[in-house]
Amino acid sequence: MRCSVPPPGKSSAQHLVVLIHTLIAALVTFAAVSSASSAPAQNAACPHKDALGTSRILEVDATTFPRVGLKSFPQTLPLNDKEVVLTFDDGPSPSTTPRVLQALAQECAHATFFLIGRSASEHPDLVKRIAAEGHTIGHHTWSHPSLKRIAPGVAVAQIDRGIAADEKALHGIATTMPSTPFFRFPGFESTPALLDLLQSRGIVVFGADFWASDWREMTPKQELDLLIKRLTVARKGIILLHDTKARTAAMLPAFLSYLRENDYHLVQVVPKGGQKEPVVDMTRAP
Repeated sequence: MRCSVPPPGKSSAQHLVVLIHTLIAALVTFAAVSSASSAPAQNAACPHKDALGTSRILEVDATTFPRVGLKSFPQTLPLNDKEVVLTFDDGPSPSTTPRVLQALAQECAHATFFLIGRSASEHPDLVKRIAAEGHTIGHHTWSHPSLKRIAPGVAVAQIDRGIAADEKALHGIATTMPSTPFFRFPGFESTPALLDLLQSRGIVVFGADFWASDWREMTPKQELDLLIKRLTVARKGIILLHDTKARTAAMLPAFLSYLRENDYHLVQVVPKGGQKEPVVDMTRAP
């Protein structure tokens, strides 16, 4: 940028006006260049053209949303029409979780994985991979018992041991203070006392709004059809799947394609204060 010397006869005030106008023009030009240069970076965030992508990040905390999921509780997450949250239970499993992760990566999609502590302790590298690929990690007890069918003290120990194992696998330190305070009861079998305990510890309890019933024997095509049917009725919500099921791993690419082709949008949940870099859905044309 060059600032001209005022010609003879022009006052200092006139020169100041010229200088201000020059500076404004330069700033406008700089802003336009910066905006243009940042757009390719956002597009480059997802290397797959026209992928489903993750439309937005939703922060969740136990003060505002202590328990979510209409299958178990009276409230769910504040999702817009045709917004879904993908969640996977019971992993990690070295035979199926990598296939689930590959399908999600192909669509630049992010989910929440509720881990079994025992499995996490057996496969810490897979836990680290889930986190490294941008997914949220929640907790699902140490060994998946029904917590309402065992002694209260044993149930609390199951919760704490599971959290500690997940944290050890992820961060190398066994602690019962979860870095991501999200928990899901096995089989959604909770008790009022355990719900109150988790809320007092700032841990959000996730239920679900609908699921694919992938614990039943069925083909991947049957699971896909059932899930689409339920999504068509619900139109939005928290979806429960299992990354330990081979049929689900086989079905997932087709389901993600269905979401993309029918203008659904994926929302990722994170703890309040733990939001990642802002997500801009640059993967699909509006």
